[in-house]
Amino acid sequence: MKVGIALSGGGIRGIAHAGALKALEDNQIQIDIIGGTSSGSLVASLYAMGYSPYYIYILFKRYAKELAEINSGPIITGIGNFMMNKKVCIAGLKTGENLEKAYDNVAIKKGIKTIGDITKMPLVIPSVDVKASKEYIFTNKIPLDCKDKTQYITDISVGKAVRASSSFPAIFCPCSFKKHQFLDGGVLDNIPVLEVKKQGADKVIAINFKADDINEESHIMDIVMRTLDIMGNKISEESLKQSDFILTIETDKTGLLDTEKLDKCYEYGYQAVLQNLEQIKSILYK
Repeated sequence: MKVGIALSGGGIRGIAHAGALKALEDNQIQIDIIGGTSSGSLVASLYAMGYSPYYIYILFKRYAKELAEINSGPIITGIGNFMMNKKVCIAGLKTGENLEKAYDNVAIKKGIKTIGDITKMPLVIPSVDVKASKEYIFTNKIPLDCKDKTQYITDISVGKAVRASSSFPAIFCPCSFKKHQFLDGGVLDNIPVLEVKKQGADKVIAINFKADDINEESHIMDIVMRTLDIMGNKISEESLKQSDFILTIETDKTGLLDTEKLDKCYEYGYQAVLQNLEQIKSILYK
């Protein structure tokens, strides 16, 4: 039996996915297929290349600085420019080039240039071509029974793939690749359960994040995060129905770029698996 795992986007909270993978490994649950969107792609790609969950945690903390330099100003300004149909790459938005280079360097250490070079396990990373209004999947294995093979891209570098899937609107500029202009995969597919199943997974664990409650003490980024969580989970409703177990991680009001809670989020992911371990095992191995 092959076990797949689908990791949702969630900004800095994505480091919780590494904690969840560590807990699964510590309890002898082997992952055979992995997929991830946005920050989930950052963890999924490293795991598929053979990096351990704890090493992913260390790398994620290092590369989180690329995101941490952004404040809420560009977000609000960027949204306004999108609404007014101004140029996307305005001053203040990030290009994501540093993130791309960092991941390409990590991949080269494993002898990997493109996502198609990954052999440890099937990997799927969704992104959206904003010009064509179409979802594309970066992968090292095109499903044999797929109807539209043009939807799958295997010759993109790992760095550009995760950059494209993580190019959150109003924070990052669209990521250019050949004729495409890619934005965050969470626009259409925040938890790639269906794509993981297409890779041959018999059982799929989906991991997402709980939408934090809003109260009188909430600030603008709390509201933004809740909005994103509601939107992401709504978009993924049909996909989640195809999963065998949904692990929802609560991260105690961790903001999109709240790097101060990186360590806590890793632990939240680890503990979430332990709290649901018996149920996960019963579903996977019944």
